[in-house]
Amino acid sequence: MAPLAIAALTGTMAMMAYVAVIGPVVRRLGLPEWVAGLSITVGGVFWMLLARWWGGVSDRHGRKPVLLAGLAAFALVYGALAIGVDLALRGHLAPLAVIALLIVTRALIGAFYAAVPPTAAATIVDHTPPQLRASRMAQLGTANALGMVAGPAAAGWLATRDLGIALYAAATLPVLALLVIGLALPHRAPSHAVADAGKRPGAALRLRDPRLRQACATAFLAMTSVAIAQVLVGFFAIDRLGLSEQAGARVAGLSLAAVGVSLIVSQQFVMRCKSVPPTRWIWTGALIGGLGFSSVLFAHSQAALLSSYGFAAFGMGLIFPTFQAMAANAVQPHEQGAAAGVLSAAQGLGMVLGPLAGTLLYRLAPALPYLVVGGALIALSVYTASRTQPRSALKH
Repeated sequence: MAPLAIAALTGTMAMMAYVAVIGPVVRRLGLPEWVAGLSITVGGVFWMLLARWWGGVSDRHGRKPVLLAGLAAFALVYGALAIGVDLALRGHLAPLAVIALLIVTRALIGAFYAAVPPTAAATIVDHTPPQLRASRMAQLGTANALGMVAGPAAAGWLATRDLGIALYAAATLPVLALLVIGLALPHRAPSHAVADAGKRPGAALRLRDPRLRQACATAFLAMTSVAIAQVLVGFFAIDRLGLSEQAGARVAGLSLAAVGVSLIVSQQFVMRCKSVPPTRWIWTGALIGGLGFSSVLFAHSQAALLSSYGFAAFGMGLIFPTFQAMAANAVQPHEQGAAAGVLSAAQGLGMVLGPLAGTLLYRLAPALPYLVVGGALIALSVYTASRTQPRSALKH
């Protein structure tokens, strides 16, 4: 777990550092705001499109080679991005060249980093019995949550000194992940995985495979909910709490930090309660998350907003590792990479559509997106709980 957790931590830190820095970079260069939004969106699109393909490649050619290839390309492109932005800040690039640089490099970053999450998840499944998979996925999720908190914090601190240095520092993170995976991750898969892959090499997994339907729907809804909450928190803090732009940004940062801390805490429960089935975590987490997002309607102070976001994130932390375990337990060993890729694609679709849907609903009424997300998660809780009841109980 250690090399995979380090790769997840550093990779997430690098991805989130860009989100924290791109706004000030765009403002410093005098570019329109849509450039920042488009660069982030296009990265999510390419992640969504290529995650399933990368997962299938790892099934056919092995986990470690795919992790190394994805991280190496990720590091090279991120380095090119940092150099290009540094040149632009020094006045050596024209505005159109900077726009092309941001969009193209972010697209490539999304395309290559898409190899890492599904392959890391499939590697865990290769080495973990079914009853322990949710716990192991929670360890990976904890590393991702730490990256969500540490990445923007570190990048923001460095950006106050020099925006270029912040991106150079972020570009070193995938290099560190590459070294750790190359030196510490075993090359060989377990014998049962190798034998199964030999029997059915390269077996394709359909996007609409019925075995993954519930896990994919849960992954999509969970990521959509989180993406909507992330993109709206700054606007909500300004409009509902009557704050200035700077104060709203500070409250937004605190809210997202609360989200990261809550994700870490809740995933510790999943790690330690190894005997709890994944479906029970999902309906419990969806209920908590739905109530938390719905409670934003009653948030009229900074403390209330932080509490609502933290409570909702606690529920989401119970969901994220367990839909991965649910999918892993539903397919065969030779399909694990493809299954993880399908789930990653579902999450990528949520990352792309969530901000768009959230902002459109927000224009109608600031509370509406939180109501929709809360209601959808509560409906998921009821549906999942009803499907996991023992048959004997249903008869009575």
